[in-house]
Amino acid sequence: MSVKNNYSHTLWASCIGYVVQAIIINFSPLLFVMFNETMGVPYSKISLLITLTFIIQLAVDFFSPPLIDKIGYRISVVLAHLFAFVGLVLLAVLPNVMPDPFLGVLIAIVIASVGGGLIEVVVSPIVEACPHENKKGYMCLLHSFYCWGHVFVILLSVGFFAFFGIENWQILSLVLAAVPFFNIFYYLRVPIVSLDEAAMKNTGKHSLKLGQLIKNKLFWLMFLLMLCAGACELSVAQWASALAEQGLGVSKTVGDLAGPLTFAVLMGTSRVVYSRFGSKIPLEKYMLFCAILCITAYLLITLSPYPALSLIGCGICGWSVGVMWPGTYSLASIELKRGSTAMFAILALAGDLGCAVGPAIVGLVSESTENSLKSGILAAIIFPIIMTFGVMIRVTQKNKKSDSK
Repeated sequence: MSVKNNYSHTLWASCIGYVVQAIIINFSPLLFVMFNETMGVPYSKISLLITLTFIIQLAVDFFSPPLIDKIGYRISVVLAHLFAFVGLVLLAVLPNVMPDPFLGVLIAIVIASVGGGLIEVVVSPIVEACPHENKKGYMCLLHSFYCWGHVFVILLSVGFFAFFGIENWQILSLVLAAVPFFNIFYYLRVPIVSLDEAAMKNTGKHSLKLGQLIKNKLFWLMFLLMLCAGACELSVAQWASALAEQGLGVSKTVGDLAGPLTFAVLMGTSRVVYSRFGSKIPLEKYMLFCAILCITAYLLITLSPYPALSLIGCGICGWSVGVMWPGTYSLASIELKRGSTAMFAILALAGDLGCAVGPAIVGLVSESTENSLKSGILAAIIFPIIMTFGVMIRVTQKNKKSDSK
């Protein structure tokens, strides 16, 4: 079967899309210290980059759905990759040619972040709309590639900097730009249908509009679950390197490998395993198990007197959060059968909010307790607890419906 008629190629193009998003999100932070030391960029301005990236992500999540529905998924996802490609190329070029290197970095990261935001909004609906049987399995497999992209960025960067020196980082930026450039042409060939087309084919009705979603109580439960999913993940992932450095007294390089890399590998593995065997396990029950496992991991990280056990807790946490984000997408698609681009975008916004709120709470509590990172992470345990009760509410609702039939 040719590429143009084979939806497996749509899935693989989308998986590469999540690798691109991982590159955009995780590559530039590896350069922040170098920006400070060699370009003289103060950390206050670097913090501005992080904040601005987050604001752009939220803005794209909120405002892009009408545009995506108007111009279509194919044009949208190609534009997303074009923004990513241009942003990575400009990151290598602009700091060297502009009077203020920071302004060059800022422009490049803003452009790349628009691409990353569009990828997050449009890629999951593309896969959800594909005529596959095991949709929740494919959704988990899709999102595992963000993890593999994260691992790829860390390992490639560590290896490149070790052999060629961090001063040649511009070359690595151009190498990474080849990934979205290739995927532009892949997406131009694969078959793509929209969620609205899929809804019309399956139900004879158009997909749900934003106004209809807002009035639906079940949608707001999904919103809460997605917010908690983002917070559960990033509250530990964002601080895993620092936890490894503090607990084990190792260098930043070793800390990155022992903390975020281990977390990402186990999170990705969790998603791949569920994509393979998820058809045999009810999604809500597995998400409930994972939420309880996440609580256990948080307790192990924060209450264990042994640093090695705390790091094992980080790994367990990575596994436990693996299914939360894609699982919530799938749960929303199952329960709200005419899910729309707007639904995926608002859920992505909720996840991004969680990704900001969780680590922020960890940082604020840690600072107020004499830089005790464990105290900060313990405070963030509220998110897996809310996740547990949220999933239990849905399981109870479904059981009542089954009993009443």
